Amino acid sequence: QVQLVESGGGFVLTGGSLRLSCAASGRTFSRAAMGWFRQAPGLEREFVAAIGWPDVAQFTARYTDSVKGRFTISRDSAQNSVHLQMNSLKPEDTAVYYCAARASPIVATHESKYDYWGQGTQVTVSS
Repeated sequence: QVQLVESGGGFVLTGGSLRLSCAASGRTFSRAAMGWFRQAPGLEREFVAAIGWPDVAQFTARYTDSVKGRFTISRDSAQNSVHLQMNSLKPEDTAVYYCAARASPIVATHESKYDYWGQGTQVTVSS
């Protein structure tokens, strides 16, 4: 079993920044794409960003339109952690943010493609 643990959530004013991190542990799996999703109160969980495995031709970062130019997804050199740098935050970014991993190196944007999920971390942006 793979465990994903998010950190870095919190409270920030409009225009501020936060950096989310997600560390994977447990059963080792290689060449996993990882992503971030979020769920605001009363809404369905939605895709935010994802990143594939570096040696795959389709390795790329994908973002939902509302965060392009503001959020950056990256992974560390050991490839077992993923980060989400969030800048120019807006109140509509307020949500619980979930880290996810899939047993495939190919980046994906739909939650059904992911096999493992973290517990989530709250991000609150106030005006």
